[in-house]
Amino acid sequence: MGALSGVKVIDLGQFYLAPYCAMLLARLGADVIKIESPYGDPYRRLPTTDADGEPLQFAFLNSGKRTIRLDLKHESGQDVLRRLAVWGDVLVQNLSPGAMERFGLGYDDLSALNPRLIMASGTGFGSFGPYAGQSAMDLTIQAKTAVMSTTGFDTGPPVRTGPSVVDFMGGSHLAAGVLAALVQRGTTGRGQHVEVALQDAILPALTSNIAGLLSTQGAVPERTGNRHGGNAVVPYNAYAAADGWVTILCPTDAHWERLCALMNDPATQDERFADMHARCANVDAVDDIVGRWASTLPKAEIEQALVARKIPCAAVVTLAELLEDPHVRERRVLRTVTDDLGSFMTLGSPLFLSDSPIEEPRRAGRLGRDTDDVLLNELGMSATEVEQLRAMNTV
Repeated sequence: MGALSGVKVIDLGQFYLAPYCAMLLARLGADVIKIESPYGDPYRRLPTTDADGEPLQFAFLNSGKRTIRLDLKHESGQDVLRRLAVWGDVLVQNLSPGAMERFGLGYDDLSALNPRLIMASGTGFGSFGPYAGQSAMDLTIQAKTAVMSTTGFDTGPPVRTGPSVVDFMGGSHLAAGVLAALVQRGTTGRGQHVEVALQDAILPALTSNIAGLLSTQGAVPERTGNRHGGNAVVPYNAYAAADGWVTILCPTDAHWERLCALMNDPATQDERFADMHARCANVDAVDDIVGRWASTLPKAEIEQALVARKIPCAAVVTLAELLEDPHVRERRVLRTVTDDLGSFMTLGSPLFLSDSPIEEPRRAGRLGRDTDDVLLNELGMSATEVEQLRAMNTV
């Protein structure tokens, strides 16, 4: 049985933030109903599709959920959502700031109908502060929160991170807030409003960079490439091997001593490399020594030798290599599922609970697939009521 078996979740999210939060809850066993506008989630319309034309981003984030079509711009659609709020335990949303309140569906409105309801809201900047109410996306938060300023090399332009780290860190934080609210509700009997701002969620990841700035009064460049963000760990870089690239870092003097023994380069005995402070002051010279050694060997051989000596390292892999990685396949966070339509790839869960296996995700539904099921069987509507809603194009 899943850890959240019996918990009923309404997913009113779009893009990545709220849908990822709801997906994590679904993998933990919650019954998640995904609500989409009559046009569907925007990620249904992206050009990245599988061989059958199904949208891959949408499928990754929404497999394992029931899907219904609902127009919240209609009063009748708003009434349906109110009924779902009475039925549910958690409502997750990341609509434009103020949209829920304009519909009369804010936390105060829905909590009056169901005091046990937990509303989880993901926003760009939160509900207070000078930027409150501003809309945001992963890229704009990266720009506004110095993520781009600290990504890339000092001689080049600011660069966004390859993965959408802001959205997914925001979704993870939002899920943590929901779980905490569920625990507290078990004591108080009342729900509450959980808020996570994307900017707040990504700020802690800048700890090393901020420490480097403060400790050197700004002497460390903002963009350090593959080096440590605060220039506090050396060596710490990606080095060119004979057949690719490999990352090597020595977080302690003991790691450095083991690496020196392996490299067997007399240059490492220089007093400039005696301890971490000295190496940080001579980072270019350290990188020259390590890079010279790495360039003579295949990356797999370097990785094998460093792993044997418990020195942190990893060969740089491509996306295609990642999908074939035996460890990734066995962990099944990237999960291939087979059903009567064939096989599809989706997300499993990075959360492993010893007594609560994750729910095996089913294929993401086409727009509105489960509308009748939810309205008839969960909300107790009559077939006549459902047909009236369909005639008004509400569902």
